[in-house]
Amino acid sequence: MIPRTIFSSDHELFRDSVRKFLEQEAVPFHAQWEKDGHVDRALWTKAGEAGLLCSHIPEEYGGMAADFLYSTVVIEEIGRLGLTGIGFSLHSDIVAPYILHYGSEAQKQYYLPKLVSGEMVTAIAMTEPGAGSDLQGVKTTAVLDGDEYVINGSKTFITNGWLADLVIVVAKTDPKAGAKGTSLFLVEANTPGFSKGKRLEKVGMKAQDTSELFFQDVRVPKENLLGQAGMGFAYLMQELPQERLTVGVGALASAEAALQWTLDYTRERKAFGKAVADFQNTRFKLAEMATEIQVGRVFIDRCLELHLQGKLDVPTAAMLKYWTTDLQCKVLDECVQLHGGYGFMWEYPIARAWADARVQRIYAGTNEIMKEIISRSLV
Repeated sequence: MIPRTIFSSDHELFRDSVRKFLEQEAVPFHAQWEKDGHVDRALWTKAGEAGLLCSHIPEEYGGMAADFLYSTVVIEEIGRLGLTGIGFSLHSDIVAPYILHYGSEAQKQYYLPKLVSGEMVTAIAMTEPGAGSDLQGVKTTAVLDGDEYVINGSKTFITNGWLADLVIVVAKTDPKAGAKGTSLFLVEANTPGFSKGKRLEKVGMKAQDTSELFFQDVRVPKENLLGQAGMGFAYLMQELPQERLTVGVGALASAEAALQWTLDYTRERKAFGKAVADFQNTRFKLAEMATEIQVGRVFIDRCLELHLQGKLDVPTAAMLKYWTTDLQCKVLDECVQLHGGYGFMWEYPIARAWADARVQRIYAGTNEIMKEIISRSLV
């Protein structure tokens, strides 16, 4: 295997601490969290104390001012252990950057330390019952009334939605202006008129608290506008490459874990008097998966390098997101097959990972949308 050179010894020391934290604080409890439909809220504050949240945030706001590779380490270790209920990356690498990049100084001073510590769990409310990948189709409105905005609408499929203390809400401040009429708002969970619906029962990712959110005449001060009115769609587009990079990083880590589980299983499992790994079909399938994962690893690390230099563009991030999640689903399906009947049993990690992976090709923009983005850059 090609050695990874992108990580320093400090990154690897951090990886060791992240792995130990997850093995102690999450692995023994994840099966119960799947039954509960959410992780233990205390996990967030423990993660904050351990430095797993928002490590990139500047020191003046409570963070470590670390590079994105520290976030990458957290994503990879969560992916390798199959801990899909843990929504740290959305909190740290998707929501927090919006506040850091577009928030007022007062917003940054107030909210970012709470995100770093885990005192506040965050979510971003984009998707609606009638608007998924088409963010321009958002129907939620925010109407300025004196010194307040009044928000009305509903959101669905919101990751971290049930536990969220703070939500970035995508709403139309000028419905007639299309994309230029979209704005972002900071809404705290205890705001009157803001309610959370049921935790959604999903095919996979059962420990992730994905929820519906409802806004009925929710009044927030105009100071809760994030950035400038009408710039919300532009902000979303600027932040999506990092979001898609995080999805790709997690996808490949999951595929690597699945391959290792399958190597271990096929070496031990006997059929017709010999190990399943001794059959040529098994060896060829394993060889194919190992090769494709290695190709993906090189691509991921190159994209990480580009991102650290501020050069990861939208089409390349789209390529990464679609290709790695397609590969993840392909690898997991092959690994289930090599596990035979046991691959369909929920007690085996490969079965849960297979179910958890399918949504990766849908969220953060469907893979069909990714191909559209790529094709537009070519012609």
